[in-house]
Amino acid sequence: MVNQNSGSNSATKGLIELARQPDIRPYRGKRPQIAASAYIDPAAVIIGDVVIGEDSSVWPCSVVRGDVHYIRIGARTNIQDGCVLHVMRDEYPLILGDDVTVGHSVTLHGCTIESRCLIGMGAVILNGVTIGAGSIVAAGTLITERTAIPAGSLVMGSPGKVKRALTEIDKASIDAYAKRYVEYKNIYRAEPT
Repeated sequence: MVNQNSGSNSATKGLIELARQPDIRPYRGKRPQIAASAYIDPAAVIIGDVVIGEDSSVWPCSVVRGDVHYIRIGARTNIQDGCVLHVMRDEYPLILGDDVTVGHSVTLHGCTIESRCLIGMGAVILNGVTIGAGSIVAAGTLITERTAIPAGSLVMGSPGKVKRALTEIDKASIDAYAKRYVEYKNIYRAEPT
């Protein structure tokens, strides 16, 4: 514990700086590759065979664990607070396209989320699922193994079912969230440490 009133010394300053670094670690010789323009929150964990694209962000308490297969995260994709991203050993990697928004407390396991999708808070998407480009998965939705969701769909429920095609307003909201999170990550990156 740091006594905030005692002034600072180099050892204390070093501990504080270390505590502000994200937990990025190799696994079996595979080290995460993170674009220079990405933002990884100090409370996030990134492990193993993970590639994170330009202008993407991983927020507090999210875990991206590419240990027994690989994870690829495209450009301008945001993984919001408390998400779990994992893979299925030797069978299903985890792939997220560009401009994907993954809402708070989402679990993605061994699935593919194509570009320009929004995954609502608390959704669970399981092994072998493909979410087609330009789709929205509503908050709290469960999508069971090996389900294929067509591009441009709104999916809701447990198990998740396609409810309708996206409207132009829906599509604009996907783009707005992705742009907003690029702005947020730029603000966070500019904050002094």
